[in-house]
Amino acid sequence: MNKNFRTLAILAIAGLAIMSACTQKQAKEVNLQVETKYGILEGFEENGVKKFLGVPFAQAPVGELRWKAPQPLQPWEGVREAKAFGNDPMQLDVFGDMQFRGAGRSEDCLYLNIWTTATSTADALPVLIYFNGGGLMAGSGSEPRYDGSAIAKEGVIGVTANYREGVFGFFAHPDLTAASDYKGSGNYGFLDQVAAIQWVKENIAAFGGNPDRITIVGESAGSFSVSLLMCSPLSKNLIAGAMLSSGAEVMPNKPATQAEADSAGAATLKNAGIASLADAMAIDADSLQKILPPRGMARLVLDGYFMSESADAVFEKGEQAQVPLLAGWNSLEAHPMQALQGQAPTVANYKNALKGQFGDMTDEIFTAYGITTDEDVMSQKGFDLVSDLFTGFPTWKVCDYHARTTTQPVYRYHYMHPRPQVSEKMGDMTGGLAGGVREKTAEEKKASAQQPAIAPGAVHSADIEYAMGTLDTNEFYDWQKEDYAISKLFLSYYANFCKTGNPNGEGLPQWTAITKDNLDSAPVMKIDVESKEVASPERENAYRTLEKCYRSQK
Repeated sequence: MNKNFRTLAILAIAGLAIMSACTQKQAKEVNLQVETKYGILEGFEENGVKKFLGVPFAQAPVGELRWKAPQPLQPWEGVREAKAFGNDPMQLDVFGDMQFRGAGRSEDCLYLNIWTTATSTADALPVLIYFNGGGLMAGSGSEPRYDGSAIAKEGVIGVTANYREGVFGFFAHPDLTAASDYKGSGNYGFLDQVAAIQWVKENIAAFGGNPDRITIVGESAGSFSVSLLMCSPLSKNLIAGAMLSSGAEVMPNKPATQAEADSAGAATLKNAGIASLADAMAIDADSLQKILPPRGMARLVLDGYFMSESADAVFEKGEQAQVPLLAGWNSLEAHPMQALQGQAPTVANYKNALKGQFGDMTDEIFTAYGITTDEDVMSQKGFDLVSDLFTGFPTWKVCDYHARTTTQPVYRYHYMHPRPQVSEKMGDMTGGLAGGVREKTAEEKKASAQQPAIAPGAVHSADIEYAMGTLDTNEFYDWQKEDYAISKLFLSYYANFCKTGNPNGEGLPQWTAITKDNLDSAPVMKIDVESKEVASPERENAYRTLEKCYRSQK
């Protein structure tokens, strides 16, 4: 060997050894005390997972901070215990079957939770942040169905984060707008989500996480939120991937201008008999939410800060986060009887119920969905239509936008598997919307034998426990072997996507990505007892028909 070359080789090897030694020296053990930017947190370990619960990520939005953007967290001295969930957000019992583990309900609710199996900061594990559903009116990161223990055991750090709900998170008013630094108001809950992502970005390395490998996911209102976080200039550059579960803030959903939101907020106070914003600020939280209860899911406000234009506009220009996307929805997101409102399930009644939405395109849309006979109304075709109106179409449209305006892969699924029967030990109960159970009403008990048969499938929110591997946190249902098998599959897809931006892995059914080259022909992953890809050109035609209808209404 040439003498000079041998000398260079020796020096190179020595350099690598020094670099390796420095890296090892810089790496720190991840134990039950972790030093963050704001102070030391002490968690606990359970079943091989380190848990840090009730971690503050912003100042408590109380007093003068009510209806203000989240403010930076103040450092603390000494060791702060992180062994119990923080307060759940203020909310009414919108969904009576929601289960919480927080200390109570309070405006002081900006806490997140971390589950990790990292042993060293050198592990640099990928991170998943889950934002809860609940119509922007209810929910919490403490809900057992979002628990991060199972995904942590798959090598992904699980994080859940609260955000302000209802009137506390989504109230606009001209005086609030005038007083804010950015001259906007109404998007406080979304800004809380941004603050949570920023905290994770700044601090997750100390828990053995990779701040450059953050994937955000949400279900229902959380999914709507994730679609906006992909578009907001405050958050779109902080993430490496996004997952949507049943919902997106695109057509036919329309945002409010700041002026519209301010006007609506002022009218809300006036109608409630509250003379001024100052008077509203003086009302205690529990009384305020009873005086100003949520009346449906809040609209995005174009506040010029979180968002300056609609998500549709951002996606159409390709200015959203350029990251891999995994998105889907369930087979029974809604029921035709919700649209029919007690009328007989006939084609004529179904069309009449939806004519206000479809106008002159009513017949064309029903034809696209194959609903031509009375029997079709209560078949899967009828369920498909009303499910798409609720969450399916906007979720599909985000996939369509993203595949057209990015080089990143899009993975679309349709979750098909119904929950099992409610456990016998629950008595005369029936499944609730939020994963729990509720007592059957007298009418339900009386009419149960007479109601039309419900097509089998997965109702809204039924996928959460499967995807997050949390079946055992829900004792209300009689989980079977097949349920655990589906959950293992779904959780593997989630974990793989967080790690690489691709859900595929050894032993899993192959999942083909949607790109601009196969936009209308790519198969969709049907997740069920026998999971597989299925091409559905007739469904694609139905979505295009709905899109045509919505665009004609602009």
